[in-house]
Amino acid sequence: MLKVGDLAPLDIMVKDQDGKPVSLKNLAGKKVVLYFYPKDDTPGCTKEACSFRDEQADLKAAGIQVIGVSGDDEKKHEKFIAKYNLNFPLWADVNNELSSAFGAYGEKSMYGRKYMGIFRSTFIIGETGKILKTYPKVKPEDHAKEILEDLKTL
Repeated sequence: MLKVGDLAPLDIMVKDQDGKPVSLKNLAGKKVVLYFYPKDDTPGCTKEACSFRDEQADLKAAGIQVIGVSGDDEKKHEKFIAKYNLNFPLWADVNNELSSAFGAYGEKSMYGRKYMGIFRSTFIIGETGKILKTYPKVKPEDHAKEILEDLKTL
Protein backbone atom coordinates (compact mmCIF):
# COMPACT_ATOMS: atom_id res chain seq x y z
CA MET A 1 0.00 0.00 0.00
CA LEU A 2 1.29 3.46 -0.82
CA LYS A 3 2.52 5.46 2.15
CA VAL A 4 2.56 9.10 3.22
CA GLY A 5 5.05 10.98 1.05
CA ASP A 6 4.74 8.62 -1.94
CA LEU A 7 3.71 10.08 -5.28
CA ALA A 8 0.26 8.91 -6.35
CA PRO A 9 0.07 7.17 -9.75
CA LEU A 10 -1.23 10.12 -11.76
CA ASP A 11 -1.32 8.64 -15.27
CA ILE A 12 -3.57 5.59 -14.87
CA MET A 13 -6.69 6.16 -16.94
CA VAL A 14 -10.09 4.82 -15.87
CA LYS A 15 -13.62 5.94 -16.71
CA ASP A 16 -16.00 7.95 -14.58
CA GLN A 17 -19.71 7.18 -14.19
CA ASP A 18 -20.41 8.91 -17.51
CA GLY A 19 -17.86 6.82 -19.41
CA LYS A 20 -15.42 9.73 -19.70
CA PRO A 21 -11.70 8.82 -19.41
CA VAL A 22 -10.16 10.33 -16.26
CA SER A 23 -6.95 10.16 -14.25
CA LEU A 24 -5.52 11.85 -11.18
CA LYS A 25 -3.44 13.99 -13.54
CA ASN A 26 -6.72 15.76 -14.44
CA LEU A 27 -6.91 16.92 -10.81
CA ALA A 28 -3.44 18.44 -10.49
CA GLY A 29 -3.51 21.43 -8.17
CA LYS A 30 -6.44 20.06 -6.13
CA LYS A 31 -6.48 18.16 -2.87
CA VAL A 32 -8.23 14.82 -3.41
CA VAL A 33 -9.80 12.21 -1.15
CA LEU A 34 -9.59 9.02 -3.20
CA TYR A 35 -11.48 6.21 -1.52
CA PHE A 36 -11.54 2.61 -2.66
CA TYR A 37 -14.53 0.43 -1.86
CA PRO A 38 -15.50 -3.12 -2.83
CA LYS A 39 -18.88 -2.83 -4.55
CA ASP A 40 -21.72 -0.43 -5.36
CA ASP A 41 -25.01 -0.71 -3.46
CA THR A 42 -23.83 -3.02 -0.69
CA PRO A 43 -24.49 -2.08 2.96
CA GLY A 44 -21.01 -0.87 4.00
CA CYS A 45 -20.24 0.79 0.68
CA THR A 46 -23.58 2.58 0.69
CA LYS A 47 -22.98 3.88 4.24
CA GLU A 48 -19.55 5.15 3.24
CA ALA A 49 -20.77 6.83 0.04
CA CYS A 50 -23.69 8.46 1.86
CA SER A 51 -21.34 9.77 4.58
CA PHE A 52 -19.26 11.48 1.89
CA ARG A 53 -22.47 12.80 0.29
CA ASP A 54 -23.71 14.19 3.60
CA GLU A 55 -20.39 15.91 4.40
CA GLN A 56 -19.81 17.17 0.84
CA ALA A 57 -20.40 20.86 1.65
CA ASP A 58 -17.78 20.82 4.42
CA LEU A 59 -15.35 18.81 2.28
CA LYS A 60 -15.70 21.28 -0.59
CA ALA A 61 -15.24 24.18 1.84
CA ALA A 62 -11.97 22.51 2.89
CA GLY A 63 -10.91 22.43 -0.78
CA ILE A 64 -11.36 18.68 -1.17
CA GLN A 65 -12.49 16.76 -4.26
CA VAL A 66 -13.91 13.35 -3.26
CA ILE A 67 -13.67 10.44 -5.69
CA GLY A 68 -14.90 6.91 -5.05
CA VAL A 69 -13.29 3.98 -6.88
CA SER A 70 -14.47 0.39 -7.24
CA GLY A 71 -14.26 -2.37 -9.84
CA ASP A 72 -17.87 -1.79 -10.90
CA ASP A 73 -18.48 -0.44 -14.40
CA GLU A 74 -19.81 2.98 -15.35
CA LYS A 75 -23.43 1.82 -15.66
CA LYS A 76 -23.46 0.44 -12.10
CA HIS A 77 -21.85 3.66 -10.85
CA GLU A 78 -24.46 5.74 -12.65
CA LYS A 79 -27.28 3.75 -10.99
CA PHE A 80 -25.60 3.95 -7.57
CA ILE A 81 -25.22 7.73 -7.88
CA ALA A 82 -28.86 8.16 -8.93
CA LYS A 83 -30.25 5.84 -6.23
CA TYR A 84 -28.49 7.65 -3.37
CA ASN A 85 -28.15 11.16 -4.84
CA LEU A 86 -24.37 11.03 -4.60
CA ASN A 87 -22.76 14.40 -5.28
CA PHE A 88 -19.24 13.35 -6.26
CA PRO A 89 -17.77 11.21 -9.06
CA LEU A 90 -17.24 7.48 -9.01
CA TRP A 91 -14.47 5.94 -11.09
CA ALA A 92 -14.73 2.50 -12.70
CA ASP A 93 -11.51 0.56 -12.12
CA VAL A 94 -12.76 -2.54 -13.93
CA ASN A 95 -9.24 -3.88 -14.59
CA ASN A 96 -8.07 -3.04 -11.05
CA GLU A 97 -5.11 -1.04 -12.38
CA LEU A 98 -5.64 2.01 -10.17
CA SER A 99 -6.47 0.04 -7.03
CA SER A 100 -3.45 -2.23 -7.61
CA ALA A 101 -1.13 0.77 -8.07
CA PHE A 102 -2.28 2.12 -4.68
CA GLY A 103 -1.99 -1.30 -3.04
CA ALA A 104 -5.74 -1.37 -2.49
CA TYR A 105 -6.30 -4.60 -4.40
CA GLY A 106 -5.26 -8.10 -3.44
CA GLU A 107 -6.19 -11.38 -1.85
CA LYS A 108 -9.05 -11.28 0.61
CA SER A 109 -10.67 -13.98 2.69
CA MET A 110 -14.28 -14.45 3.82
CA TYR A 111 -15.64 -17.52 5.57
CA GLY A 112 -12.45 -19.39 4.66
CA ARG A 113 -12.79 -18.63 0.95
CA LYS A 114 -9.96 -16.69 -0.67
CA TYR A 115 -10.60 -14.30 -3.55
CA MET A 116 -9.18 -11.15 -5.13
CA GLY A 117 -10.81 -7.81 -4.40
CA ILE A 118 -10.54 -4.16 -3.42
CA PHE A 119 -9.60 -3.31 0.16
CA ARG A 120 -11.71 -0.56 1.72
CA SER A 121 -9.06 2.15 2.04
CA THR A 122 -8.63 5.88 1.49
CA PHE A 123 -5.85 8.25 0.48
CA ILE A 124 -5.67 12.01 0.84
CA ILE A 125 -3.60 13.32 -2.06
CA GLY A 126 -2.10 16.80 -2.02
CA GLU A 127 -2.04 19.37 -4.80
CA THR A 128 1.35 18.11 -6.04
CA GLY A 129 0.24 14.47 -6.18
CA LYS A 130 1.91 13.33 -2.97
CA ILE A 131 0.06 11.15 -0.47
CA LEU A 132 -0.69 13.23 2.64
CA LYS A 133 -2.55 10.60 4.69
CA THR A 134 -3.61 6.98 4.34
CA TYR A 135 -6.47 5.03 5.86
CA PRO A 136 -5.77 1.31 5.40
CA LYS A 137 -8.79 0.32 7.53
CA VAL A 138 -12.02 2.28 7.34
CA LYS A 139 -15.26 2.38 9.34
CA PRO A 140 -17.73 3.27 6.55
CA GLU A 141 -20.31 5.25 8.53
CA ASP A 142 -17.83 7.59 10.27
CA HIS A 143 -15.19 7.95 7.60
CA ALA A 144 -16.09 11.35 6.11
CA LYS A 145 -16.20 12.96 9.58
CA GLU A 146 -12.83 11.35 10.40
CA ILE A 147 -11.30 12.87 7.26
CA LEU A 148 -12.75 16.31 8.02
CA GLU A 149 -11.19 16.16 11.48
CA ASP A 150 -7.82 15.06 10.11
CA LEU A 151 -7.80 17.79 7.46
CA LYS A 152 -7.46 20.35 10.25
CA THR A 153 -3.91 19.13 10.89
CA LEU A 154 -2.74 18.52 7.30
